[in-house]
Amino acid sequence: MPSRTLPTFTRAEVAKHNSAKSCFVTIGDNVYDVTDFLDSHPGGADLVLEYAGKDIKDILQDPSSHAHSDAAYEVLEESLVGFLASSDDSKGGSTGLENGAATRTDAKGRPIHPRTGMSCEEDLTKDTDIASDYKTHRFLDLSRPLFPQVWNGGFTKEFYLDQVHRPRHYRGGASAPLFGNFLEPLTKTAWWVVPMIWVPCVSYGLYLAYPGFENKAGQVVCFAGGVLLWSLIEYVMHRFLFHIDYYLPDNRVGITLHFTLHGIHHYLPMDKYRLVMPPVLFATLAAPFWKLAHTLFFWDWSIATSIYCGGVFGYICYDLTHYFLHHQNLPLWWKKLKKLHLEHHFLDYENGFGVTSPFWDIVFGTQLSSQVGSAKKVD
Repeated sequence: MPSRTLPTFTRAEVAKHNSAKSCFVTIGDNVYDVTDFLDSHPGGADLVLEYAGKDIKDILQDPSSHAHSDAAYEVLEESLVGFLASSDDSKGGSTGLENGAATRTDAKGRPIHPRTGMSCEEDLTKDTDIASDYKTHRFLDLSRPLFPQVWNGGFTKEFYLDQVHRPRHYRGGASAPLFGNFLEPLTKTAWWVVPMIWVPCVSYGLYLAYPGFENKAGQVVCFAGGVLLWSLIEYVMHRFLFHIDYYLPDNRVGITLHFTLHGIHHYLPMDKYRLVMPPVLFATLAAPFWKLAHTLFFWDWSIATSIYCGGVFGYICYDLTHYFLHHQNLPLWWKKLKKLHLEHHFLDYENGFGVTSPFWDIVFGTQLSSQVGSAKKVD
C-alpha cells in the first residue's frame, strides 16, 4: 500500500525510466511519470523521449521551443509520482519539511503539502482522473459505490487516514455514488433544507418558552448564550469527534463510521450535496444535548429550552456558513474564513477546526500556520 508521502527516487533510478514503456521526467525535485502522455504530446512521442529520465525545466522555459500552456503544467501535476531524494534524504536526515510546512513544489513552484498532495485551494476543484487515481493509490474507485468499498477494503487505519485526507474531486463537482441504490438520495442534502426544517423548530421552541420569562429580555440573553455555546460545541465536535483520527479503532466498523460521518467530506470536499448535515444525522446528534440542557437547567424549562434553541440556531448558521465557504464568493470577512477553512482541507487537516470563527483555535492553540504567520507579522 502507498506510504504516507509520495516516494523518493535517486537520479539514477529516474534515469532508468527512459523508454516508451516507462518514461519519467523531472522538474527540480519533482518526478513525473508521463508514459501515458507520450502519444498525446503535440510534438510527438519522440520529442518527449529525447528528455526521458532527465530534467525538463529548461526546455519548458526555452523561448526557442514552443510555449507551453497551463494545460501542459496541469498534465504534469496529475502525473506527479514522487520526488528526487536529496543527499540529506539518502542519509536519513532532513525530510524536506520544517514545522509541518511543505518544501516540495508543483510545476508552477508552489509548495505541495505532502500529506494532502495539494498546493492551493484551486486544486480542490480539479477533476480527479478516476482510473489513474485508483491505479496509483489502490484506495477507492470513484466510479463505484464508496460505502461497500470502505467496508470491504481491509484498509489499515494508517493507510485509510492518509488517503481520506488527500482530497479528490468527482466529475464536475457532482456527487460520487455512496450506496448506489435506493439509499442514495438519503445521503444528499441541499443547503436550503437546513433552514427550512430547523428554523421553524427553533421558532416554535422559543414560542413555547416565551411565557416562562417575566423579563422578556431574559429569553434573548438565554438564546444568545446558546448561540455562543454552540461555537464551542462546533469546535469540540469537529476536533474530537469528526477528527478522532488518533483514537480511531483500527477496524472496518470504526473506519466506515469515520468515513460516513466526516471522512467523505475530506475525501470529496467540494461535493455540494454532502456538505450540510442530513436532518436525520443532526437530530441524532442533537438529541443528547436536549437532555443535557434540561438536566443542567432543571429548575427552569423555559431557560433550558431557550438556550437549546440558541444552540440549534448556532448550528444552522454553522452549516450554512460551511456551505457558503465552499461554494460562494463572499464579502471580505467571510473571504478570510473561506481561506482558513479551505486550508484545513488542502494544507493541514490537523488544525483549523473552527468554521464560523477561528476564536477557539486561537484559545486552544490549533491555529493554521498561515494564522500564526499573520499574527507574527502584526507583532
